[in-house]
Amino acid sequence: MTGALDGVKVVDLATLFAGPLAAAFLGDFGADVIKVEHPGKPDPSRGHGPSRDGVGLWWKVLGRNKRTVTLNLSDPDGAALLRRLLADADVLVENFRPGTLERWGLGPAELHAVNPRLVIARISGFGQFGPYARRPGFGTLAEAMSGFAAATGEPDGPPTLPPFGLADSVSALAAAYAVLLALRARDVAGAGQVVDLAIIEPIMAMLGPQITWYDQLGYVQPRLGNRSNNNAPRNTYRCADGRWVAVSTSAQSIAERVLRLVGRAELIDEPWFATGSGRAAHADELDAAVSAWVAQRDRDAVVAAFEQAQAAVAPVYDVRDILADPQYAALGTVRTVPDEELGEVRMQNVPFRLTDTPGEIRHAGRRHGQDTDAVLGALGLSADELTALRERGVI
Repeated sequence: MTGALDGVKVVDLATLFAGPLAAAFLGDFGADVIKVEHPGKPDPSRGHGPSRDGVGLWWKVLGRNKRTVTLNLSDPDGAALLRRLLADADVLVENFRPGTLERWGLGPAELHAVNPRLVIARISGFGQFGPYARRPGFGTLAEAMSGFAAATGEPDGPPTLPPFGLADSVSALAAAYAVLLALRARDVAGAGQVVDLAIIEPIMAMLGPQITWYDQLGYVQPRLGNRSNNNAPRNTYRCADGRWVAVSTSAQSIAERVLRLVGRAELIDEPWFATGSGRAAHADELDAAVSAWVAQRDRDAVVAAFEQAQAAVAPVYDVRDILADPQYAALGTVRTVPDEELGEVRMQNVPFRLTDTPGEIRHAGRRHGQDTDAVLGALGLSADELTALRERGVI
């Protein structure tokens, strides 16, 4: 079955993590993604996190559906080979510090002279201009500066960072979206353009109306733990078996069903119960009612009772629960992927389904430089030329 991006050639120069993940999203839907790494300095994600038999597992996810090539771009011959590789490419994804590609003669002006139709996605911590542009930038800094950390955590606790690459992942989705917009614009206008994505911005866009609240009301979003200022009860609750559930009552009807279920229907008649903000102001009382009821029952019994009452609940899962869940199994959310080094490896599937051109994970991340000879050979380089370039450290 044809992928939506079949025929699109993407060259991925990026590392850690937003750029490579954006390229992976494009590869999931059929783009030919060529991952370029330094001959002596592989993408650091190959060594991040746990490994099996010396094989980095994070890379298997991040490098999926990509061919791997080595090039030393700071060498003039390596830069020249990249220009040849980009001559018929559709997309370049890079996340070097601003000014680095220009120093190597690989800036947008030079690349568009080679290929005017090229879409150049430039992903950096703080964008291509401004007082912070040349600072090192990582997702953690974006999580701090976007307002996310300040609004996350318990009211009397410190600002809280996520234990995974949240800002990078949000930026990867935004970058893939921006690339598709630029490709669509190229279809109309005939020319490529530059995508300038600062990692500090997409996560801020996900944080709701905080800026508008402050602009209009002077209101600063406080840390609320698992609670909300907009409704209650809304929290996580510990069950009798030590497991947890999450309850949401964004809709008034759901809040009423929850309170009837837990045996506190009299609270529904309180004047403050009629609005989400009113309930949020009485979160202590509502949480106590729900918590006492949940604490007397095992998690499966709690979930079953909520479902029968048509109230909104979800078990709090770890990865073991995810792999055993029938809904995820029905959706095909976890995919078993063939791999030359590990045999098979399970990972998250593409995050949505298209009826006619679905995405697919064809293989996990490949070995460092595994496809160098095949990709550069297709540019016309002979075996002797490849050997000479390898001996010089260019590839």
